[in-house]
Amino acid sequence: MVREALSGDGPAVLPLAPDLPDPVLRATLEELRPTHVVTAEGTRPRPGGVPATGDTAVIIATSGSTGTPKGVELAASALRASASASLRRLSARPGERWLCCLPPSHVSGLQVLVRALLSGSAPLIHERFSPGAVAGSGAEHVSLVPTQLRRMIDAGADLSRFRTILLGGAAAPPRLLAEARERGARVVTTYGMSETCGGCVYDGVPLDGVEVKVGADGRVRLAGPVLFSGYRLRPDLTEAALDGGWYLTSDVGVLGEGRLRVLGRADDVINTGGEKVVAGVVAEILAGHPGVREAVVVGRPDPEWGEEVVAVVVAADPAAPPALDELRALVKGRLPGHAAPRALALRTRLPLLPNGKHDLVAVRREISGFVGIRDAS
Repeated sequence: MVREALSGDGPAVLPLAPDLPDPVLRATLEELRPTHVVTAEGTRPRPGGVPATGDTAVIIATSGSTGTPKGVELAASALRASASASLRRLSARPGERWLCCLPPSHVSGLQVLVRALLSGSAPLIHERFSPGAVAGSGAEHVSLVPTQLRRMIDAGADLSRFRTILLGGAAAPPRLLAEARERGARVVTTYGMSETCGGCVYDGVPLDGVEVKVGADGRVRLAGPVLFSGYRLRPDLTEAALDGGWYLTSDVGVLGEGRLRVLGRADDVINTGGEKVVAGVVAEILAGHPGVREAVVVGRPDPEWGEEVVAVVVAADPAAPPALDELRALVKGRLPGHAAPRALALRTRLPLLPNGKHDLVAVRREISGFVGIRDAS
């Protein structure tokens, strides 16, 4: 159906994961109002459906940070522009195989299919992720999220088999990238979102045709032919997000020598004792500790500080986890003292969203009442 939608020979497609919980599925259908629903049993019309407008080819359902389903409308021309620019940047050759082991209901999985179509090859599709199956797929190119790459490394997979491993969905810890490259992997980090047809900045450099700027508020803005057309049936949200042809992201970043460095989400800024802390920057520093396998940083309400900085860590060796004072010292060596975590929660795993990003809402819920390792000062 993606092929027909891209060519204009078929209706716009709203791909949804088959295992969506019933309440989420109902809310998504009610909010986005498709005209028909396609299941294994066939196609049936849906009362009250609204046809897609313009050259919309695909609508990606995303809840963002609000939990309310939004439909990101992607034109066929935008999807093709994104995939073409990606293929050029990677020097991907016609006929090379692309492996899709990410959900096609998310833009990262969808774009693997589009790249394969433009390459003139049939995409390889794995419904479930298996490090062994991925390593033995025979594909030249694959898109992964950091958790999947970590599992590939832990399984001893031969990463050198791939011409390209596109890595996105979440910030990649520097140590993970170093380990992968030591194993012969050609890893290209990507930054983007549904509203930009997926990754539009590779290794900090915008794809051809994509423009990046950082406003006075620190928020990243993106422009170019890869931008979405709008939010389905929500002109109010579209107007707020698109300002003079620029998409206002929810991320803060810095530009230097033509490269973009994303620091974290604007709504992940922690206000502690009147000082602002960008959680993503602290998490990146913590991930560099040899005893840390994964780390996220969140704020938690505190009667004295307003919010306290909490490090939530998966230890590289559960039998020898890092100490809070070590992590504080590491952060203080790079940032002002108020950015150092005042509490440490050790976990065996971090909850993930379907797109591979850390589920920060679930993390905050988990640590809301935890009694963990705390700073004595």
